[in-house]
Amino acid sequence: MAKDTTHVVGISVLRCQQRDRERGATMMLVALAMVAIIAMAALSIDVVTLYLARAEAQHSADAAALGAARVLSLSGVTGDPQNATGYWPAACALATQVAQAVASQNAVSNAAVTRVDVNFLYNGTAVVNCTFTGANAFGVNPQVQVKVVRGGLPTFFSRIWSRGANSVSAMATAEAFNSSGSGTFAPSGIVSVNPRCVKPWIVPNRDPGNAGAPFVSLADGSIQNQGIQPDGSGNGGVIGESFTLTSDCRTGNPNCKWGGGNGLIDNPPSFNQQGANTLDYVAAAIGTSVGVPSCAMGSPFQEAIAGCDQSTVYACGIVGGGVQTDLSFNPGQPNGDTSTATQCLINQQVGQDVLDPIPFPFQIKAGAGNPMVTSGGLTSGSSVASSSSIVTVPIYDDTQAPVQFPTNASQAPVTIVGFLQVFIKDIDGSGNVNVTVLNVAGCSNTATDLTPSVYGTSPVPIRLITSQ
Repeated sequence: MAKDTTHVVGISVLRCQQRDRERGATMMLVALAMVAIIAMAALSIDVVTLYLARAEAQHSADAAALGAARVLSLSGVTGDPQNATGYWPAACALATQVAQAVASQNAVSNAAVTRVDVNFLYNGTAVVNCTFTGANAFGVNPQVQVKVVRGGLPTFFSRIWSRGANSVSAMATAEAFNSSGSGTFAPSGIVSVNPRCVKPWIVPNRDPGNAGAPFVSLADGSIQNQGIQPDGSGNGGVIGESFTLTSDCRTGNPNCKWGGGNGLIDNPPSFNQQGANTLDYVAAAIGTSVGVPSCAMGSPFQEAIAGCDQSTVYACGIVGGGVQTDLSFNPGQPNGDTSTATQCLINQQVGQDVLDPIPFPFQIKAGAGNPMVTSGGLTSGSSVASSSSIVTVPIYDDTQAPVQFPTNASQAPVTIVGFLQVFIKDIDGSGNVNVTVLNVAGCSNTATDLTPSVYGTSPVPIRLITSQ
C-alpha cells in the first residue's frame, strides 16, 4: 500500500506553525517577567533608601536626646528635685534648644530633618513642659524624649505608582540620672552611682557653705541643701556654691602622717578651718591611670588628676570598698602634686575654660588652651558642653570609723557616701583648688555589694532609655 505523503506533510506543517506560535508566546512571557523583575529591583532600591534614612533618623534622635540630657545634667537641676528655686523652665528651654540644634545638624538622606518634637517626662510617665514651675517637675531623674521626622524623602521608582511623599521618623528617650534619694522610688532601694575617672581628692561630708551640714544624707543619700544659686550669693542651695579645696597636710611636711601632731592639720578633715569657704581634702590611694598628658607624669597622684584613674572603684557605702587614703606624701603646697597636675589638666598656663554662672543655666566658655580651640575647631570664648575643668570628687563618711586617721599609718579605708561634680576655676598661689559645685549625687552609707549601680563619667550620668 502506498504511503499518504500528503497527510504526513500536512502534519509537519501544522507542527512548524505551532512552534512558531510558541516562540512568540515565550518572548512575551520573558518580556513580562523582565518588567516584574525590574519593578521589584526598583522597589528594593527605594526600600533600602528608606531603611537607611530611618537609621539616620534614629541616630539623629539618639544624639539629640543625649545632648538635651547632658544639658540637664550640667545645669544642676537634679540638685533641686522639688524645683524649689524655680529654675526648671530655664534648663528645660536650653535643653530643648540643644535637642533641636543637634537633630538639625544630623542630616537624614542628605538633608535636615523637617520636624523635631521635644517632651520631658517624670519617671517615664507624666509629660511636663518648660512652663512647669510646681514641685515634682522631674524628681531626681529628668528624662527628655525627642522625635525627629524627615518628610519629602526622594524615591527613584515608586513615584511611578504613587505621587505621595515618603517620610521616616524615629524617637529616643534619654535620662540624666541622680541617685540621691533614689530609695524612695526604686523597687530595690537606693541605686548607687559609680562614676569613672574620679579625682583623688577625698573630702568629708561637710558643706562649707551650709555651716558644715552634710552634703548628703547618710540614711538615703538625699541632697541636704537642695537648690540652685547661680549668682554664688549664698541665697539658694548647694548647686552654684563656690569654695576652695585645700590640702589637710601641713605646709612644709614631706607627708601627711599624723606622727607627732605634725602631719594633718585637722584629723578628721574639716571645713572652714583654713579660712572661709574651705574644705579639707586628703589624697586617695591611686590605681592605674590612662590618658595622662606629658605635663603631669611626675607621680601616680599627678597622673590620676590630669588623666583618668580607671582601676580604683569608688563604690558607695562599702567600708573599705577599695578606697583608701594615702598619707605617705604631701599633695598640697604651691608646687605640690595637686597644683602641678591641676594646672596641666585645666590648661591654666595657656588659658583654662571659664564658667559663667550668670544667667542660669551655667555657661562654659572655651579658653585658649581648650583642645577644640587649639585644633582650630572653635574660637576662644565659644560655649562648650564639656570641659576638662569639670571633675568628680568623692565624699566620704567622716562619722564612721575610722573617724580619725591612725597615727603614723599611710593608708586607711574610707566609706564613700556620694560625689561632688565641680568646675575647677583655677589654682591659687598656695596650691589650693577653687571650685564651683555643678552637681551633688548621694548614695548613703547603706549600699552593699548587691546594690544596683549605674556607671558613667559623671556622678549624674546620662543614659539612653529607649531608642525606637
